[in-house]
Parts: sequence; structure tokens; C-alpha cells
Amino acid sequence: MDTQESLLPVFESLRRAQERLALQNRLQKDAALRAAAEAVDRRRAGILAANGKDLEKARLSGMKEALIDRLLLNERRIDGMVEGIEAIIRLEDPIGRVRAGWTAPNGLGIQQVTVPLGVAAIIYESRPNVTADAFALAYKAGCSILLRGSSAALESNRALLGAIREGLALGNGIPEAVALADSGRREEVDQILGARGWIDLVLPRGGRDLIRRVVENARVPVIETGEGNCHIYVDRDADTAKAVDIVENAKLRKPGACNAVETILVHRDAAGDFMPLLAERLAGKAELRCDDPSLKAIGPPPAGLALKNAAEEDWSTEFLDYILAVKTVDSLDEAIAHINRYGTRHSEAILTNNLKAAEEFRRRVDAACVYVNASTRFTDGGEFGFGAELGISTQKFHARGPMGLEALTTIKYLISGSGQVRP
Repeated sequence: MDTQESLLPVFESLRRAQERLALQNRLQKDAALRAAAEAVDRRRAGILAANGKDLEKARLSGMKEALIDRLLLNERRIDGMVEGIEAIIRLEDPIGRVRAGWTAPNGLGIQQVTVPLGVAAIIYESRPNVTADAFALAYKAGCSILLRGSSAALESNRALLGAIREGLALGNGIPEAVALADSGRREEVDQILGARGWIDLVLPRGGRDLIRRVVENARVPVIETGEGNCHIYVDRDADTAKAVDIVENAKLRKPGACNAVETILVHRDAAGDFMPLLAERLAGKAELRCDDPSLKAIGPPPAGLALKNAAEEDWSTEFLDYILAVKTVDSLDEAIAHINRYGTRHSEAILTNNLKAAEEFRRRVDAACVYVNASTRFTDGGEFGFGAELGISTQKFHARGPMGLEALTTIKYLISGSGQVRP
């Protein structure tokens, strides 16, 4: 059976399921989600065993450890999936809200009401937790969803989907509202991107190549979740000790995450104090790729520090690894210009005790999330109170930043009349 034949019935099933799901109330959706969370919890041993197969295959293929960490599931991460679904259950139902209402001069009553967006598809790399997060957000928003993970996480995603659909059936939900495209063939993605009339929205979540492929080839609407070439600017008025702590967290806590910092910009007046401390903290933990002024500011490098001269391409690279580019700048203006040139409009931060500099940075930096005196690692739907996230949008319409329930809703106008006709 070819891809065209194999996915069309899936599209049809998702559409029918979404029409049923859109009629369910909050109590019904929450009960189904609760049963799904319980099934994931109950079947964790099988999910972890499936993940073990994916991990073994990834290591044999030579996948780097920072990306293997994205793929890894363990007891704590299963707990996180279950807690994420439970957090979504606690959120208000986004459907049926009257966002605005008014009476026109001709007496027509007009209401703007939120409704489900329809059938969504998400195309993502590695992270099995996206399977649970995307399903739960879509279901709560009254949308059915087609999951297309990478071949690297195929066994994990199959096990998770089995648990989710089992839970939905036990919770009187609609198991057909979630499906997994799991052939692993490239043509499968092409068919999803061309599914006009069946798929209402595609969300790519992954690296630059995946996102570019989806954006350039999709014939259905796309919310672009951009790569994360994130920056931290250490201002001349930064607290040096706090700055080192923040940079360490933003780089080392999870270097394979899209909100990990990739480039540090340090003001020349702060470099003399900041760079030696940063070098000492990251020795044996990360490689620094520095411009000449930053190298000089380090002085004699501490034992175990990996140092390289920065190249032009380093400023535009999302390393997703234990690598950090460092550039010394002469001013706030230069830092902002660098970020707006090389950044991906994801997450940017300034570390400073100067309120004027902080406000200038916030006003002029073009990004979905702009931080003052905090790690970029907080750009996350769970941290923002959304329960989970579909991804982080770097676009400027409909949804921007971490995408939760609202990203899967649209509006409908309800108009009530008493016999009016238009003259």
C-alpha cells in the first residue's frame, strides 16, 4: 500500500473524530484526559522498554549525547508527562468563551466566540514527551491531532500512543482523535504537508532543516517554531556572580533544548571580571569559542578548559551541544544589533542592574521572549503556566512564544437578528 492510500483513511478518521470532540464539554474532555494520564502511568514499564530500543539504535548510529538526552525517557520524565496532562486538565476550557459582544446600529447582536481550530498535525524530532504534550493540548482544545515523530523515537511514540488511546477508550473519550504516522517514510511528511481540506494546521518542531522543509513545501497553514539561536548579553552593570550562574544554567542544564543559550555577548567593561570566572566555571564542561578580546580577558586559561577562536559561522549556529560562542561588545547598541542580526527571534536575555539599559533592551530586541536577569531556559509552556506546549512560535501572528491551548483555537462570530435585511 502506498503512502497516499495509507494516510487518507487516517485523515478521514481524524476529521470525523474532531467533529465529535468539538461537541464535548469540559467534564467529558477532562475525564478522558485523566484516564489517558493514568494509562501512561500504568504502562510506564512498556514505554521505558520501547524507549530503550530507540536509545540503543541512536547510540549505534552515532547520535551525539546532547541529542540522545532529548530522546531519553526515565521514571522522572514519565512522571513529568503525567503531571503535564494533569496540569492541562486543571486549565480552563478554552472553547466557548465569549471574547467580545456588541450590538450593531441595525440591532444585530454580534458575539465573538472561541472554537476549536480543527485537525492539527505536528511533525517533530526525537522528544517523545511531545507526543503526550501535543495530544493533551489538542484534546483539551477540541482538536484531533496527527503525530509524526522522527524515526529515532518510533518505538517510544508507538508505546505512548498505545497507552493514550487505551486510556481514552476507558475514559469514554474518543481514541480516534489522536493518530501516529509511523511508516518512517519521507513521503509521509509530503502527504501531510499537502493535505488541504484535511489538515487545518501543521506545526514543525525541530531543527533548521525540518522547519525549512515544512515551511517551503506546505500547502496547509503552518505555525513556524523556529530554531533557538539564543543570546545572553552581560551588561557593564551586571552582577558578575549572578551572571555566571545564569549562563551556566542556560548552557549546561539541557544544551539540546531550543531555549539553551548559544552565544554570550559581554560588555568590554565587564569582560575582565566576568570572563575568568566563566572560564573557571565551564572548564571541563563546555567548549568556548571566543573572539580575540574575550580570549584576552580570560587570561591564563584554567586546566581543562576547551578554547577555540570564534569563526563567523559560530554567531549564527544553534550548537545544541556543550559549545558556547563568546563575543565582547563595546556597547548595548552593538549587542542589540548583533542579536537582531544573528538571532532566531526565540529567547534573548540581558543581565544588568541598570533599569534604563534593561528597558532599552526589551524595547529594541526582536524576539518572542525577552528576559532581564534570568536564564533563557524558562521559555517553556509548563514554566509559563500552560501545562505543556506544542512548541515555541517565532512568528508574529496568531501565536508567538510558547504555544498552549490558545494556539489551537480560532474564533466564530455568532449573529442574532430579528428579521433584519441589508438595504
